[in-house]
Amino acid sequence: MGMTMTQKILAAHAGLDSVEAGQLIKCKLDMVLGNDVTTPVAINEFEKAGFSKVFDKEKISMVMDHFTPNKDIKSAANAFQCRTFAGKYDIKHYYDVGDMGIEHALLPEKGIVAAGDCVIGADSHTCTYGALGAFSTGVGSTDMCAGMATGEAWFKVPSAIKFNLMGSLGEYVMGKDVILHIIGMIGVDGALYKSMEFSGEGLAALSMDDRLSMANMAIEAGAKNGIFAVDDITRDYMKGRVNREYKVYEADPDAQYDAVYDIDLSAVKPTVSFPHLPENTRAEGDFGDVAIDQVVIGSCTNGRLEDMAMAAKILDGRHIAKGVRCIVIPATQQVYLDCVKLGYAETFIKAGCAVSTPTCGPCLGGHMGILAKGERAVATTNRNFVGRMGHPESEVYLASPAVAAASAVTGRITSPNEIM
Repeated sequence: MGMTMTQKILAAHAGLDSVEAGQLIKCKLDMVLGNDVTTPVAINEFEKAGFSKVFDKEKISMVMDHFTPNKDIKSAANAFQCRTFAGKYDIKHYYDVGDMGIEHALLPEKGIVAAGDCVIGADSHTCTYGALGAFSTGVGSTDMCAGMATGEAWFKVPSAIKFNLMGSLGEYVMGKDVILHIIGMIGVDGALYKSMEFSGEGLAALSMDDRLSMANMAIEAGAKNGIFAVDDITRDYMKGRVNREYKVYEADPDAQYDAVYDIDLSAVKPTVSFPHLPENTRAEGDFGDVAIDQVVIGSCTNGRLEDMAMAAKILDGRHIAKGVRCIVIPATQQVYLDCVKLGYAETFIKAGCAVSTPTCGPCLGGHMGILAKGERAVATTNRNFVGRMGHPESEVYLASPAVAAASAVTGRITSPNEIM
């Protein structure tokens, strides 16, 4: 029986010729990731278990991104604990204020993850790296602890759903719109513990930033991971970033899928997820008249350079609506620097936006943009659960940077086609 991309990667890392859905296996890891929220728990378990060394100081990443710059004493203590551990064990990939970024944008940017890798991270959106043709998935902090100590993790091999992409995107349609469209179609549990595998001639129409955004939100459909077939766009992205050998895995022609969906990219419209689930989607023309109080452009889903470029294009020469707060957060220091060099930062500031150092802050209701009771936000983030960005009676509407920027200008949920 043929194997999917994910099954081939897992088999290789388990030292097996083949695996099948439902099989329990132990795999060797290429990277173990944690952040300033999840790593302290892993460190506590590491020390409690009596471990005295890590399996490989070059295969562990710690990124201080959720509450940095530290917002209070507790977050400062967490970062201090991570910083101390990283120093003690000489962790190569430790990133703190000044050189950090939002973890799932930073690792691909720096070439830390690559095609064919097996990656775990103590953060649910670790599935982002599937955009590079890697198997990557979120785990708990105890699994992170075990991974740091042993370099291995247990998995149940997932079955898969195939998404055959066709056509190309419209002018103001982005990868975020595609994944919201898909989640709206299959539901937040439509891919429960399955691998979402993306392939087809439509891949050529998706940039790496589009793919990273889509893979990032596989978890919002309940998936174990999302993964993209590797093509020239993937290889070009990794060239000059990844300074080691990597292996490309392709699904077998007779690979088994629980379902196959054909997605015509040209038919996808600007899409918004209304409260309080990512599956509650509405496409352009069905937004209604929804006034908003805040816009957030950034996060591990949409804080990359193409996201900034799209927002700047729409905001250029315009000003955000009276009474609306617009917060722009480049996902990494490099993206921030590029925004300065390319004039995007000036465009944002002239438009009345606040521009922040990289942080996850507002996405999880941590800091840098908390919502009050009754307030509504359009955000390029990945979750809109009750109370996700603040008060439980606030509302979050998930959208692309194009929709978010257009909405900031009008003060209501707006398609960019309405103002461009």
